[in-house]
Amino acid sequence: MMPRVAVTGALALAGCSAGAPLSALHPAASGSQAIATLWWGLLAGAGVVMLVVGILLVMGYRRAPTPSAAPSHGDAEGRVWTQGWGLGFGVPVVLAALVAGMVLGERLLPRGEAAATIEAVASQWRWRFAVADAPGTATDGTMHIPAGVPVDVRIRSEDVIHGLWIPRLAGKLDAIPGYVNTLRLDAVEAGEYEAICAEYCGVGHRGHRFRVVAHEPEHWRRWLAGERR
Repeated sequence: MMPRVAVTGALALAGCSAGAPLSALHPAASGSQAIATLWWGLLAGAGVVMLVVGILLVMGYRRAPTPSAAPSHGDAEGRVWTQGWGLGFGVPVVLAALVAGMVLGERLLPRGEAAATIEAVASQWRWRFAVADAPGTATDGTMHIPAGVPVDVRIRSEDVIHGLWIPRLAGKLDAIPGYVNTLRLDAVEAGEYEAICAEYCGVGHRGHRFRVVAHEPEHWRRWLAGERR
């Protein structure tokens, strides 16, 4: 049994490794860094809670039964354990996770001016992207952005709900028919990043993927000029 658990754990960790193209634990932007930080914090908190619960379970099984002649003593002691460890320990952990989520979540909001705006249109089963106010820059399956600067992605759908998710750059945001959602990206370095649709959208959902190409500033200007021509 233990070897199977070890193998399963090793495979799970391998899927989250830095080399995985869809690893949210290998952030390359401030938004994804905030998400990864929160994930590790929640994992640590959950580990501590599980450890304490395990210790209490072991203590409960090893403890001798309370004599029937003194039920009040057992009830009082039980309340101490329940209220002291259950509330006194559990509530602070939950509150800490809530505060951390609110603080780190602020980093995901599109605040301030963006250096570029990308129009992202989802459909079954295609992603189309274009730089706003730059005719001739429409591409299918590839989003081009400048690296090192904030970029706003305006997401909408032409049919059903889709989910735009670039794990290494930002969290998931839905593409909803008749509504525009704005996602802030700021890739810290140039390169290519894999992305998927994270909302089941029909039989072609499995192949509803795209990639993001983050350009160095000079290369971004050349790419824009070339696409416009």
